[in-house]
Amino acid sequence: MIKVLIADDEQGMRMIIRKFLEKSGGFEIVAEAQNGQQALELHGQYKPDVIFMDVEMDIMDGLTAAKEIADINPRCRIIFATAHEKYALDAFQIFAFDYLVKPFDMERVMSTLDRIKESVSQVIAKNSEDVKPSGMFSKELNKIMIKDKECMVFVDMADIHLIQREERSTVIYTANQRFVTNESLGELQKRLDQDLFYRCHKSYIVNLAMISEAYPYGRWTYVIKLKNIKEDALMTYEKFNQLSERFA
Repeated sequence: MIKVLIADDEQGMRMIIRKFLEKSGGFEIVAEAQNGQQALELHGQYKPDVIFMDVEMDIMDGLTAAKEIADINPRCRIIFATAHEKYALDAFQIFAFDYLVKPFDMERVMSTLDRIKESVSQVIAKNSEDVKPSGMFSKELNKIMIKDKECMVFVDMADIHLIQREERSTVIYTANQRFVTNESLGELQKRLDQDLFYRCHKSYIVNLAMISEAYPYGRWTYVIKLKNIKEDALMTYEKFNQLSERFA
């Protein structure tokens, strides 16, 4: 079942979203919030796969809560459900999965729910594939020093597959190791080989040599699969077009 959190200050609107989810099937509503602060707290407690988020709410608005959640878990699918079209650009900047305007069109909502299920099934299928060990890297390549939480580590740049934001920290993935640092993505990006690494999303940097495939994820984003690791990355529509031109 796909875990869902509904955040809306109107009980009637939360009921409408529940009805859509029940009609579609395959979703489990794990919690409901009346404002952005509650949504942030419940996200930490239940770790939902999907959040339906209103924008204009008391205490903390939906956009602020979504930004916080995206920094903790950029893979959480956030669907803004609001009566105002004016926030669409802000939603785009957060790379929301979708943006629905009240009153809802049933076909539009059901289409979004189908795309959510498709995206979840794709991730499950890809992660179940065999991961083959990698032995293709030369130890003569440049290294980068990473300030790990416990010590300083030196990693061959070519061994790095993915760097991402995760639980308000930055995590570096190689084929066999995982390093956690308090350095920002921007700080690390400056020290990486710019020909080899690509900032494909505000929360992700990928090794271009490790990209194996890409497929759509939401309205403005792609999922990027990487060789030899089960973790994947998100890439914005704009960055995807830029990268396509680079490889043309």
